[in-house]
Amino acid sequence: MKNQKFNAGEYVDQMALLLDLQLSDEYRDGVIANLEKIQTIAKLVNEFPLPENIQAAPIFKP
Repeated sequence: MKNQKFNAGEYVDQMALLLDLQLSDEYRDGVIANLEKIQTIAKLVNEFPLPENIQAAPIFKP
């Protein structure tokens, strides 16, 4: 499954069907474009190397 290319158009169509969402054609292209941008950003985040000894903070303190 890792080697499969993500098809944003197919994903949007399947999710609209699953959610019974009436997505008009005028919005579909924009939804697909945004999903592809999100995929690009997520790929950068997921590929960022982290040291092995890093630990998640148990409490968030801004």
